[in-house]
Amino acid sequence: MSVYQHCPRCAASLQTENQGGFDRRVCKTAGCGFVFWDNPTPVVAAVVEHEGKLLLARNIAWPPGTFALITGFLERNEIPDEAVQREVAEETGLQPLAANFIGHYSFERMNQLIIAYHVPAQGEVRLNEELAEWKHVSFDEAEYWPAATGLALRDWLRARGHQPREMEWPRRR
Repeated sequence: MSVYQHCPRCAASLQTENQGGFDRRVCKTAGCGFVFWDNPTPVVAAVVEHEGKLLLARNIAWPPGTFALITGFLERNEIPDEAVQREVAEETGLQPLAANFIGHYSFERMNQLIIAYHVPAQGEVRLNEELAEWKHVSFDEAEYWPAATGLALRDWLRARGHQPREMEWPRRR
């Protein structure tokens, strides 16, 4: 449930009320009527294919050895397939060649809707300030993590005839 305790419009205390089959935080103050819908945030994710391999990256906030897909928030008025190509270019310095839809996945822990694409890309990798390092992984050696972007990677690999292994989760060192 939400961290909202007070109405952002009138500062009154919010109450929990069932609306549309879900518990929502609502303002009962006359004339206000604020409802915190807590809708998921749309995020694009890229299974980047570079030089015949997968390109995975580590965010600067993640522990060493933790690699994942390139992701980013969908901006206002942005089309998802354009957004994912923008993210690949911004975060890796690569030139995206296309964006092919894989699927959409719920990432409940972060309340996000992941919209995943396969993005073939070319060029020299030049990471931006968000990423600490990157690596290539062959399709046959790829492992997937059992959550949103990992499931997108799994589905893309399986659709191409690969049998990826599920990695131990949470990852043990």
